[in-house]
Amino acid sequence: MSKNKSFSTETSERYARALFEVANEEGQLDNIENEVRNLQLLFDNSEQLTNFIQNPTKGISTQKNLINLLSQKLDISKNLKNFLFLLIEKRRIFFVKKIFLNFLKFCLSKRGETKASLISSKKLSNEELEILSRELSSSTGSTVKFDFKVDETLIGGLKLQLGSFMIDTSIKSKLKKYELAMIEN
Repeated sequence: MSKNKSFSTETSERYARALFEVANEEGQLDNIENEVRNLQLLFDNSEQLTNFIQNPTKGISTQKNLINLLSQKLDISKNLKNFLFLLIEKRRIFFVKKIFLNFLKFCLSKRGETKASLISSKKLSNEELEILSRELSSSTGSTVKFDFKVDETLIGGLKLQLGSFMIDTSIKSKLKKYELAMIEN
């Protein structure tokens, strides 16, 4: 195990890689990616469901019954359903959110895309986002897709995070630097 990675990160990457490989070999990558996105939305919007799935005191059969019910309601593929069963049996289901995030990163990478977080002080038009995406894509050599959010507390400017690379041109950040410099002097 890598010195810089936690057990949960290492484990979730391994399980995500396994799901990715199976989905890719079976030619179901797009289908399973959509199913994972739907489940991820469901988990994000239902705290009760997340708590139930990640509760270690719930029995294996109870958790499997829930997955069966979800599989029927959401028309989840057999491979993803079996994968979720495996996570339950191995008592790794509480890593499911991290596993899904890593799985989606593998899918993006396969398509040559990179996900970036962009936070702006104001709403940007689709044209402005396209220009930023093209500029970053030409610099990085892969297609950059933005997770865009507006944060009016930035006052002006924007924050961009691409992997471990961070650019912060917000006025809020600059004011904070000046405040720290004045405190030190």
